[in-house]
Amino acid sequence: MADSPYVARRRVRLAIRRARDARKATQGDVAEAMEWSLSKVMRIESGEVTISQNDLRPLLTYLGIKDKARVESLVAAAKLSKQRVQWWETPQYRDLLTPAIVQLMGLEQSAKEIRYFYPMVVPGRLQTPAYTRAVLETFSGELSEETIEARVRMREKRRETFLDPDEHPDVFLVLDESVLYRQVGGAEVLREQLEHLLTLIGDRRIAVRIIPFKEQSPIPMLATYEIVSLAATEGDEDEAVLYRESDTIDEIVEDKEKIRRHREIFDRVWHGAYDEQTSAGLIKDHATALA
Repeated sequence: MADSPYVARRRVRLAIRRARDARKATQGDVAEAMEWSLSKVMRIESGEVTISQNDLRPLLTYLGIKDKARVESLVAAAKLSKQRVQWWETPQYRDLLTPAIVQLMGLEQSAKEIRYFYPMVVPGRLQTPAYTRAVLETFSGELSEETIEARVRMREKRRETFLDPDEHPDVFLVLDESVLYRQVGGAEVLREQLEHLLTLIGDRRIAVRIIPFKEQSPIPMLATYEIVSLAATEGDEDEAVLYRESDTIDEIVEDKEKIRRHREIFDRVWHGAYDEQTSAGLIKDHATALA
C-alpha cells in the first residue's frame, strides 16, 4: 500500500526527532545550529508543517544521518509530503475538522491494520449516513450545524474510501453488546446500520467481536479509540498510532508505552468477547428483530 503524504511527513519528523534524541541535542540546539527559529523546529517535529528538501539535507548532516540511501529515502519522503492536496484539506472541510482527525485520515491511507475499540457506538468510518447524522446531532449544543454537516459528509467520504475494492486494511472491531440495542436515530436507522456491518463482515472487510452482557468478560472502561498500524518502510520499524476521543475532544497519541497499553487492553477484550461467528449471529438477530 503506497504511502500517503501524511505518512511520509511522519516518517521524516520521527527520523529527525530520534536522531536529535540520539545526539542528545535539544530543539533549541537544532534551531541555533541551523539558524532557524525554535518555533520552526517545533512545528516540523510536531508535523504541523513540512520541511523542504533544501532544509532537510543540512539538518540530516547536523544530526549525523549520513548514509546516502537513508538520506535519499528521507528526502524523497519530504518531497512526497508536500504533494497532493487531499479532499479533507480543502477549506470546506479542514477548518471544521480537528487537527487529530485530519492527521488520522491521512494515516489511514497507508494503514495495514486498524483496531477499533468502540463500546458505545459503531465507529465513524463504518457508519451509514443516517447513523452518522443521528450520532452527531447529539452534540448539537457543542457543534455548529455547519460543523455537523461537514462531519457527516466527511464520514461518508471516509466510508466510501474504505469500501474501495482494490486496497483496504485488515479491520478488527470490538463492540459492546449495548450497541446492538441502542437505537441511535430510531429502529430503522439502527437496522440499516447493523445490516451494513453484516455486509462488511460477509465481504470479509471487517472482523467483529461483541462483548457480551450475560457472560463474564472484560468490562470496556476506556473511551473510544483506534489503533492504526502502518506498514514498515525501509530503515524504519513497524509503527502504530493511537487515535483517542471522548465527547468532542480527540487526539493522536504516538507514545509507544501508551499504545502498547491500549493494544493489550484491546487484545484482552477481543479474546474475552464472543467469537466472530457468534457475534455475526447476534448482529443478524438484532437486525431481523428491528425489521
